[in-house]
Amino acid sequence: MSTLAAHLVDGSLYVFRAWHSMPDEFTDTEGHPVNAVHGFTRFLCELLERTKPEHIAVAFDASLTTSFRNAIYPAYKANRELPPPDLEHQFVLCREITAALGLVTLIDHSYEADDLIGSSLWSLRGHGFRSVIVSADKDFGQLLGEHDEQWDYARNLRWGPAGVHERLGVHPHQVADYLALCGDAVDNIPGVPGIGAKTAAALLAHFGSLDALLERVDEVPFLRIRGAASCAQKLREHKDAALLYRRLTRIALDAPVSMAADALAWNGANAAALDDLSERLRFGPLTRQRLKALA
Repeated sequence: MSTLAAHLVDGSLYVFRAWHSMPDEFTDTEGHPVNAVHGFTRFLCELLERTKPEHIAVAFDASLTTSFRNAIYPAYKANRELPPPDLEHQFVLCREITAALGLVTLIDHSYEADDLIGSSLWSLRGHGFRSVIVSADKDFGQLLGEHDEQWDYARNLRWGPAGVHERLGVHPHQVADYLALCGDAVDNIPGVPGIGAKTAAALLAHFGSLDALLERVDEVPFLRIRGAASCAQKLREHKDAALLYRRLTRIALDAPVSMAADALAWNGANAAALDDLSERLRFGPLTRQRLKALA
């Protein structure tokens, strides 16, 4: 296994977690709420202290309504509310903290954080790196190669490709097909009517891929799954939709990220920038001490 490891952090997920879990008593010198910034900064400090990474990047979403997926399917993520102004302001500050810590920030208005992480992982793999994706999001399962890991930091659970199968019942290369079939409510992707998670996994276990399933749909009624005949009919009726949904569920590997081997190298934090932010954000002595140790 490669000794070169890169940590790819799903930053937006941990900003949202901090926003929901931290009390709203934290304010900056101008009186704006900064509870998410305080929580996110503590998360980054702990992550850096624990992993001491040589290569790391933090990806943020800036494409909630402008992603290439919205262009091909306007209902994509339409069920999500836009962040309130207070949180939007805190996202900007979280990116400032990330940069001051010397961490590479990945952000794009056409590609989501998932795509930026996927494209970075794909590039890094070509340079002999293994990747650790720091996120709880099930979509990332499709990216895991033999030596890669996903790390649900809050629960301290780690898994590789075999763990994807334990969780979803499909292999990494089938995850996008699986989500296209059974849908993903979080992203407002309906999936094929009547096909739930277990049926989707059973179909992919038998046929291997969505393409093979749709080509051999006449075999479906003979499978030992509940409602097989109805399932076949639904697949015929919703073939085009299923293929469209896969374009949404498949993580892009061609997002604009640096292809250089050391593009994500971490060389420590910017002490002056952290001092300035610590004053503005009114960090307590413990957080300031932790930040200083990382510079």
